[in-house]
Amino acid sequence: MGALDGKVILVTGAAKRIGRGIALRLAAEGARVAIHYHQSETEARRTAEECGGAALFRADLASVDEIKKMFAAAGAQFGRLDGLVNNAARFTRLDPLDMTEADWEFIHSVNLKATFFCCQQAALLMKRSGGGRIVNISSLGGIKPWAHHAHYCASKAGVIMLTRALAKAWAPEISVNTVAPGVIPFEQTDERIERFIRATPARRAGTADEVAEAVQYFLTATRFITGQLIAVDGGLSLR
Repeated sequence: MGALDGKVILVTGAAKRIGRGIALRLAAEGARVAIHYHQSETEARRTAEECGGAALFRADLASVDEIKKMFAAAGAQFGRLDGLVNNAARFTRLDPLDMTEADWEFIHSVNLKATFFCCQQAALLMKRSGGGRIVNISSLGGIKPWAHHAHYCASKAGVIMLTRALAKAWAPEISVNTVAPGVIPFEQTDERIERFIRATPARRAGTADEVAEAVQYFLTATRFITGQLIAVDGGLSLR
């Protein structure tokens, strides 16, 4: 038996990268994974197959209406929701002096606004069946300031504070925690990423499965643990 046998857990942005790693880990632990994607249908279907035929849900998370429809569909299909992993996010690099309103909205509409409304809709489902667990993926950028990612850092710092506020609002039925990944590369690294790796006390980059391990912990831990953050960053946030 797996640690999550039979638990229904929706993972946003689960087609690729960290989201895919989380979905695979949870499925291996027996969860009934629901995979959200927006544009990466081919990759989402591949991930779903690797998760043993997981359910797929397409939604543009920048639209609250589509978020509501996705959770309604998941509720209708499974009859309940035990866990949510808010992983979907956007990332761009910009000089703050060049940033436009559209640049700001592009990041915050998914990274922060969608995270809140996914939490809200998940909580409504969870309360029908006695509670659940929510894990929000924040970022090292929500802990440490990055000069050319002010909009991204603000959105991820917002996710951390949102996690704490919702943990207070929904206790004791629903725990809300956050995992902040450090350097988790999936493509060829550049000099900037290599500098981050060299500055990491663990002296290496992390992996999607290491992030997934922290997510799994929060999904299986007592709901007495809530409003907490685990940085999966090899100690980089200590710098």
